[in-house]
Amino acid sequence: MALIDDFNAAVARSKELTKRPTNEELLNLYALFKQATEGDVTGERPGGFDFKAIAKFDAWALLKGIGKEQAMQQYINLVTNLHQNYA
Repeated sequence: MALIDDFNAAVARSKELTKRPTNEELLNLYALFKQATEGDVTGERPGGFDFKAIAKFDAWALLKGIGKEQAMQQYINLVTNLHQNYA
């Protein structure tokens, strides 16, 4: 259960950043969180002019097949790196 505790702590730490990460880093953070908590993306890719929703969907879809535990660890690693750069 230590991984889940570390993941939850990383989620809390992600909200403590004092500077805004890049859009790419934020998308990666979002996608890893979704993969870790929900698994592979489901549903239809958003259409139209909702570019933010499309970007989020695409970022999450790139992680298809990655296990929840691996996604949690990658999320933890990313938050650690972000804290070094943006805290």
